[in-house]
Amino acid sequence: MTTIPPRLAQMTRTSGSPAIARQRALQLYRDWYRGAPEICNLYALNCSPNDVRHAIRQEFERNRYVSDPKVIDVLLLKGRMDYQEAMNCWMQEPHVMGILLAPKVRPQRTFMQKFLEGRDEDQVLPAATGSLRKDLVM
Repeated sequence: MTTIPPRLAQMTRTSGSPAIARQRALQLYRDWYRGAPEICNLYALNCSPNDVRHAIRQEFERNRYVSDPKVIDVLLLKGRMDYQEAMNCWMQEPHVMGILLAPKVRPQRTFMQKFLEGRDEDQVLPAATGSLRKDLVM
């Protein structure tokens, strides 16, 4: 496939109202959803498009309750950039598989709980563990 850089390029925009931000978020979600089969084919992923769609849905759900318009605009900008990079084949397979990796979700701990453990495990954890989500068995 030939890379066409302006194919998916869009100018940076700010949302004037929450309704416009919601509309832009839904459009980005649709683009990712429709692009899942092509992403699986481009990167020869060992998972189905439904698994990619599920991971995308979880990412959008994680940011569902963000209400600050400026934060929403930044999230939309980053999501659009990731989508353009994925569809133009500018990413490599590990970057795309990073979408499917299990998130590092740990319960919040107070300072005293960390202190009593004797070490700060957040500094010890690697960036990507390589383990896939349990619900995405391949």
